[in-house]
Amino acid sequence: MSHRPFLPYSRQNILPDDLRAVVRVLKGDWLTTGPTVDEFERKFAKYAGAKHAVAVSSGTAALHAAFFAAGVGPGDEVIVPATTFVATSNAAVYLGATPRFADVDPETALMIPEAAEAAITRKTRAIVPVDFAGHPADLDAFRRIARRHRLVLIDDAAHALGARWRGRRIGSIADFTTFSFHPVKHITTGEGGMITTDDAEAAVRMRMFRHHGIMRDPKRLSVNEGPWYHEMQVLGFNYRITDFQCALGISQLAKVERFIKARREIARRYTEAFRDMDGVLTPLERKGARHVYHIYPIRLALDRLKASRREIFEQLRKEGLGVQVLYIPVPWQPFYRKRFGTRRGQFPGAERFYESEISLPIFPQMRNADVARVIRTVRSVIGRAAR
Repeated sequence: MSHRPFLPYSRQNILPDDLRAVVRVLKGDWLTTGPTVDEFERKFAKYAGAKHAVAVSSGTAALHAAFFAAGVGPGDEVIVPATTFVATSNAAVYLGATPRFADVDPETALMIPEAAEAAITRKTRAIVPVDFAGHPADLDAFRRIARRHRLVLIDDAAHALGARWRGRRIGSIADFTTFSFHPVKHITTGEGGMITTDDAEAAVRMRMFRHHGIMRDPKRLSVNEGPWYHEMQVLGFNYRITDFQCALGISQLAKVERFIKARREIARRYTEAFRDMDGVLTPLERKGARHVYHIYPIRLALDRLKASRREIFEQLRKEGLGVQVLYIPVPWQPFYRKRFGTRRGQFPGAERFYESEISLPIFPQMRNADVARVIRTVRSVIGRAAR
């Protein structure tokens, strides 16, 4: 067992100016749903290249609100990739809809446009690509499919703040784009999420949805009995985010390009070190994509190794590397197998990716020595496993 410090696969990067920003709000008059939420939304929309941004309490809440605003409901189907975090498909289930899974490219874990189109039925309401690991999906192809079938395009960009597809920022391409501010993401608010859209009416619906479905705008009420009057017009949720979280978000957003530059440099060093290593396949960055490396997923060429993925994973953990495996195919999860009849063997691309993937540590405050340690340890552990 290594006695070296444990190096997590990712972690938050909170700096002194972030702390000062939060303290200023905590000393003020507003703690929640105040002017700092509005400011964060405006600045985020500008950064993402969208007309509107709606801040909520988590990336999952962002998906739920976007699906709601897109009109997803009972009897509808929503197409999602088989490789993603369960929140992507869960958000459809929350609204009474059925997720229909499409297979992914085993090299990138990105949903295959042709597979998504093949899954469309007369019940399909939305198509939801995921920008896995920070690598943008082919949003032009999905946009064409959505238009051809009159579907809503929702981009799950929880991994992809700051990514670009053919020169356009993620957040400005789909009808709705959702983001996460969990501590391991590019910026954090502790927990939190955001939805971007160019649809002003949809933004109003999502703001109502995050606050119990309550409407206060006098122009949108069925009656108006006085300045106190409000109406619950839809069944919403308490998905509000606090002003002090948004103060942290504003401060972090100002540094996001610096954070991305650090991630890309670490990824460059990893790729250079592992590119010609027998038994290791490094992640791709397709032409037209700006990959922002939320994670750095290597794939093991297990036919060239005498150790299993589990044995290699456990040895890397013993050496103090906080490696992860992301993600177990959602159709394998017991809930989905029981509720929707999914089973192993249906999505070979997703299964091939899962069975060979290991995510290496990557976060902006990694020192040169940390990166060198990861490279050295991976080369040692996998080198010993080579046939």
